[in-house]
Amino acid sequence: MAAWSDLTVDVLGHITSFLPVPDHYRFGAVCKNWRSISKQKRHPPAPQLPWLVLEDDKETRNRKFYSLSEAKHYSLDIPELHGRYICGSSHGWLFAVDLNITGILINPFTRECYELPPFPDFSEYTYTNVTTLYDCEPWTFEEMQTIIVWKAILSHDPKERSDFTAMILFGEKNKPAFWRPGDSSWTVIHGLDYSMDDILYFKENFYVVGANSLLSVVDFQCKPKLVEVGIEIPGEIGVQGGIQKYLIDFNGHMLLLERLGHLEENGKTITDGFIVIELKLEQNCYSIWNDINGYALFLGRNACMHVDTCRLPKCKKNGIYFTHQTEFVTPVEFGFYDLGVFDMTNKTTGTFYSVEVFFPQVDSPVWITPNPW
Repeated sequence: MAAWSDLTVDVLGHITSFLPVPDHYRFGAVCKNWRSISKQKRHPPAPQLPWLVLEDDKETRNRKFYSLSEAKHYSLDIPELHGRYICGSSHGWLFAVDLNITGILINPFTRECYELPPFPDFSEYTYTNVTTLYDCEPWTFEEMQTIIVWKAILSHDPKERSDFTAMILFGEKNKPAFWRPGDSSWTVIHGLDYSMDDILYFKENFYVVGANSLLSVVDFQCKPKLVEVGIEIPGEIGVQGGIQKYLIDFNGHMLLLERLGHLEENGKTITDGFIVIELKLEQNCYSIWNDINGYALFLGRNACMHVDTCRLPKCKKNGIYFTHQTEFVTPVEFGFYDLGVFDMTNKTTGTFYSVEVFFPQVDSPVWITPNPW
């Protein structure tokens, strides 16, 4: 029987394809040769469930992560994330905002990083405006950094394509704006005056859904603008009782998810369930889905994602995993911990994470698929 040190590169590479991310790193720590193999893109880790990006540890300043498949926490020293608020996740990269309200795009597992230009004008969030509007004390920088950018996603993995596009929703009405490497500033997209809930890159186009369930596509020709697609969803299906809308590319189908919930007396928003709607762009119509074909969905400030529970059986079949999204109009003293999983089969909502372990006051947990190569 051959010694481990004598195994060929092909055999070792095949072994790494069965390893989850933590074991992938342990494999690379054995010796220089194994480390070289672990970094090869042709030998990526095995398919895995998303991780949760949590807040900083107050003592060590390490960023905390939670592996859903292992039900285990990891604490990683990532200086670039110290004191930064996470407002987006896409292709294994994080968008993070610091106390000066400037942002970076970073892969937390490789530490590769892009400095982002200053965000577009957010004068509606001056101390005076917010304090007057919501009858509250003046905002601190810690609070300001959580409300400037609502969500951020990428068109492509920057490791795969250098001509990727970053898209954000920012400001009081979550206006869209985009940036590409080499640009000195963000370009704000105009055209519609209502508030936006989510963004999606789908079949070479960016789409935005409004709080009113109307879908729009970003037209980049000449002066970038939003153009309504025209699919109308009756209010009794997707608007009433909704607290947030999400868009997801589900194996080539565009899905709109309506998050239903209520506000309790203590100020906490509680999720009651979801409505899943397929938007058929070519037919200009929609249909309601009663299940998601055995998959699991992961929603939040991340680019929404799905996994096949046949390949990853440690998550709930037909389950919709969701995280809370910090609402700056909700009293901070009540916390924000509306995390859970909705079972589409029996229409019940359960937990996957203990609120006693994670009781955030500012930061929102964000899903990420580890991308360590």
